[in-house]
Amino acid sequence: MAYSSGPLRFAGDDRPSGDARILPRGLNRRQSAFYLGIGTTKFDEMVKDGRMPKPRVIDTRTVWDRYELDDAFEALPHREEENPWDAV
Repeated sequence: MAYSSGPLRFAGDDRPSGDARILPRGLNRRQSAFYLGIGTTKFDEMVKDGRMPKPRVIDTRTVWDRYELDDAFEALPHREEENPWDAV
């Protein structure tokens, strides 16, 4: 996926340039993985084990709801740092 410092856009995005500030609510698999900052293999693993939501279906398209991705991401644990007082 392409990355730029401007508004979030995805490679292959065919929206008119005037709509560049509109982030779609429904994301395909590659866009969902990119949105979360992970690869598609890790994304598939997380969907399978329930850490990420299952997709929705719009006719023949499979899409993930960006808001559901946000909720699932918020539910992920933070990395625990070692507490120096535990050694005392």
